[in-house]
Amino acid sequence: MQYSLLGRSGLLVSRLSLGTMTFGGGTGIWGKIAGVDRQAAMALISAALDHGVNLFDTADAYSQGQSETILGEALSALGIDDTRMMVATKVRLRTGPGHNDVGLGRSHIMRSVETSLRRLKRDHIDLFQLHDRDALVPLEETLRALDDLVTQGKVRHIGACNFSGADLERAHAISRQAHLASLTSNQVYYSLAARDIEHDITRIAQANRVGLIVWSPLSGGYLSGKYTAGAPGAGAGRRADLNFPPIDPLRGDPIVFALREIADELQAQPAQVALAWTLARPAISSITLGARTVEQLRANLASIDMTLAAPLDQRLCEVSKQSTPYPYWMQEFHDQDRVAS
Repeated sequence: MQYSLLGRSGLLVSRLSLGTMTFGGGTGIWGKIAGVDRQAAMALISAALDHGVNLFDTADAYSQGQSETILGEALSALGIDDTRMMVATKVRLRTGPGHNDVGLGRSHIMRSVETSLRRLKRDHIDLFQLHDRDALVPLEETLRALDDLVTQGKVRHIGACNFSGADLERAHAISRQAHLASLTSNQVYYSLAARDIEHDITRIAQANRVGLIVWSPLSGGYLSGKYTAGAPGAGAGRRADLNFPPIDPLRGDPIVFALREIADELQAQPAQVALAWTLARPAISSITLGARTVEQLRANLASIDMTLAAPLDQRLCEVSKQSTPYPYWMQEFHDQDRVAS
């Protein structure tokens, strides 16, 4: 396994981490995504440890809390303490029927932390993340609450998820001016089929020394190739009922075809090639892998040892290239005479 510093912190995280959104069951969307019970979770955790993974990612909303509970029980049963494994969880999504059982207000944040700690059977959270922004709560209130949690020792580091470049800049400015704990990371959706963060989030994160953690690096399994024509059972599986993250086959399928060809050349799997490409991006600190079986997890973890030759990397860059939105295409046009010689 390889490790990298997470943002401006001194936290060394494995470049591949384990996501636990599949743990538990629950209703609604979780009935389609989850399904991994405690016994299967313990097997996945053990396999991840064997490969050097040191960060698990969960959230208070996953499977209505079952993900945190199963993770906590599994870690306890296996005797894995905080010297061997760090835990990241999140707050923001709805966790109950009450008016204040959602969002990033101080009351919900403080309640959520206590509940998560009980489920996880730990006295602190290594990385406590905002699951998204909250349009109804001042960011100052949210960041002050997070700073208090760091001071209390219940949270070691704070991060965000799905923050735009502007959100990151605002958070950084508020934290710096008020001398509050600053965001260590931003967890973002990024893959060969979704390269939106390259337009501003990546640059702003690097400028503010915020580490980027990737969720859904295979676009909900799409880049594994099993949902595209030519694959056994194409059209079946989770994505047949739930197109999340959303993928347009007109754009996604050519990427999958290229992944298959390169995988054949390298005697590898398309998913491994897709993960290797993402790992090679310099701004990425860690990639969160989701899995239902140990075999699937081990195959994806093997991507850490894969290096794509420059021509193959460039081939994937070209087939996955997205149109540049305004004002970035205009800036690129004007930058043509400002390239350093």
